[in-house]
Amino acid sequence: MEQLTDLKAILHSKRANIYYLEKCRVMQKDGRVLFLTEESDQKQYWNIPIANTTCVLLGMGTSITQAAVRMLASAGVLIGFSGTGGTPLVAATEVEWLSPQSEYRPTEYLQGWISWWFEDQKRFQAAKIFQHRRIQFLRGIWAKDRDLKNAGFDVEDTKIASAIQEFTKSIDQTKNTTELLLVEAKLAKRLYKIAAQATGMDKFVRNHKSPETKSANAFLNHGNYLAYGLAATTLWVLGIPHSLAVMHGKTRRGALVFDVADLVKDILVLPLAFICAKEGATEQEFRQQCLQKFTQHKALDFMFYTVKMVSTFSKKNLEEMEKSS
Repeated sequence: MEQLTDLKAILHSKRANIYYLEKCRVMQKDGRVLFLTEESDQKQYWNIPIANTTCVLLGMGTSITQAAVRMLASAGVLIGFSGTGGTPLVAATEVEWLSPQSEYRPTEYLQGWISWWFEDQKRFQAAKIFQHRRIQFLRGIWAKDRDLKNAGFDVEDTKIASAIQEFTKSIDQTKNTTELLLVEAKLAKRLYKIAAQATGMDKFVRNHKSPETKSANAFLNHGNYLAYGLAATTLWVLGIPHSLAVMHGKTRRGALVFDVADLVKDILVLPLAFICAKEGATEQEFRQQCLQKFTQHKALDFMFYTVKMVSTFSKKNLEEMEKSS
C-alpha cells in the first residue's frame, strides 16, 4: 500500500502532463506504464510518468492492458477514449472517462456541495459565482499575457472591455438559470466575433461538425476537450460527481464538467484556436500551445480553487460569496 500511496504524492493541480496517444499499445512493464509503437518494423517503448500525469486520452488505434489500467488507477490518473486528435469522430459521442476508483477520496467537498445543491435558488447563485470567476480569469489573463495581447486579445480593447462590462452587469440582472444561459451564450458569440475580427476571419461561423482539420472550429473542439479533461480531473480529485451541475442542467450527464471547463475555455482555448488557424498550425502544435497556456496560467489550480471555494463555504451565505467574487 505504501507504493500505491507514494504514486499520489503530487497534487493533481500540480501535475504537468496530459497524454494523447494513438496507434499504440499501453501496457505495464517492470513496474512502469509504457506505450509501444511500431515504426519501420521496429518496436519502441516510451515511458509515461504516471505520478506526474493528470489524464491519458486514448485515440484511434490504441489498446490498453488490464495491468496498465490498474497501475494508472493507483496513481489517480484519468483514462479517456476519444476520436482522432482528442475529439470524438461522431458529434453525439462523448469522451467516456474511466475514473480510478477509491473508497478514500475526501468527502467534505461533496457534503458541502450537496448541502445547497437541491435548493434551486442557491444552485442559481452558485452558477452566477462561476460566471463572475470566469470574467475575473479573463480580465487577469488577457491583461498580462503578451502573446494574446499582441494577437488582439487585450482587455483594454474597447470591444472586449464593452463585452465584459455588459456581461458582468447582465449576470447580476438575471433571475434564473435559463436567463443566465442566454446571457452566457451572447457573451460567447461576442467573443467569437471579436476573435474572428482580430485574426481576419470575419466570415467565421461556429460549426461543431466542421470537416476542416486546421480550422478554428476544429481547434475549438479539440481544445475544449482538453479543458473538459482538466475539469473532470478537478471534480474526481475533490470527489464531486459530474452530474451535480449548477448551470448546464440537472439531468444532463456530466454537466458539471462543462460548468467547470467554462471557467477557462473562452479565455485560453478560444483565442488560441483562432490564432493557430490563422497561422496554419497543425493539430499537435495547437495542442502543445493549449497545454503550455494551461500550465503557464495555472488553469487547473484556478478550477480547484473555484470549486473548493463554492463547496467549502457553501453553508455560509452564497450571496456574500457572489459579491466577493
